[in-house]
Amino acid sequence: MNRYSSDVLAKGWQRANKPSATPTPVSKDLVLEEPTSGFVGAVVGWENGVVILEDRRGKRRSFPFGPNFWLDGAPIDLTGPTRSAPSARDKAQEYNRTHTASGSRVGPVEKAKVALPSRIYVEGRHDAELVEKVWGADLRHVGVVVEYLGGIDDLPAIVAEFAPVKGRRLGVLVDHLVPGTKESRIVSQVSGEYVFVTGHEFIDIWEAVKPERLGLEAWPRIPRGTDWKHGICATLGWPHESQADIATAWKTILGRVRGWQDLDPHLLTEVERLIDFVSADHIDRES
Repeated sequence: MNRYSSDVLAKGWQRANKPSATPTPVSKDLVLEEPTSGFVGAVVGWENGVVILEDRRGKRRSFPFGPNFWLDGAPIDLTGPTRSAPSARDKAQEYNRTHTASGSRVGPVEKAKVALPSRIYVEGRHDAELVEKVWGADLRHVGVVVEYLGGIDDLPAIVAEFAPVKGRRLGVLVDHLVPGTKESRIVSQVSGEYVFVTGHEFIDIWEAVKPERLGLEAWPRIPRGTDWKHGICATLGWPHESQADIATAWKTILGRVRGWQDLDPHLLTEVERLIDFVSADHIDRES
């Protein structure tokens, strides 16, 4: 055995044979001893790096955080309280404060803008309400007004009257747009450099809402010859005898939509394309 095998002045010699202080977050009712003063008390509060202890007689004293306490006979390094990881709900609330329903980051409060000459028409009242709920903040930011299109048969007359040109673009979102249909033929007639018509392949805009938002694995299949909305309500056990029943059903569905994450990605893509198209000339002027 070599009695000089180690360097007595090596790093850490001051702490040799001394118990190390365990980092410990402060918490209420923790019973601590401050060895210098001999004061023993339970934690009753803390602020600005100072802990407040109260002994069994009700006397209180304050001490700074740090490695100057004993807990259950062992030294500890008293630290601030442990911050718990944010819950999913907290994260969602923070996201909603910093982002619009479409996923865009919220900017500073702006003065009301004069509406651009460009417009977006949306076929179907329910379609227009969904677009407003999810993209309304974005549309107001760029100054684009959304108007309701009662039916695609009206589109040629609307385009002719609107007379689109550079700086006065027209975007249209059409319901159930599939190749080879009357709708697709009308669209081909009116599309042009300053007219952009797009749409979705859903039977109805209701289908653009992810079914899991209603507790469904998928939207029900409705037999041909049955009105789709009435068939959906009947399958789900909802009232469907009157137009008021259908309106109530849509209100329920729309109420489940929190933002872009609750919609089919295909609809998101087409609406974003429309917004980019009608605001293109406006962006060019500001850049």
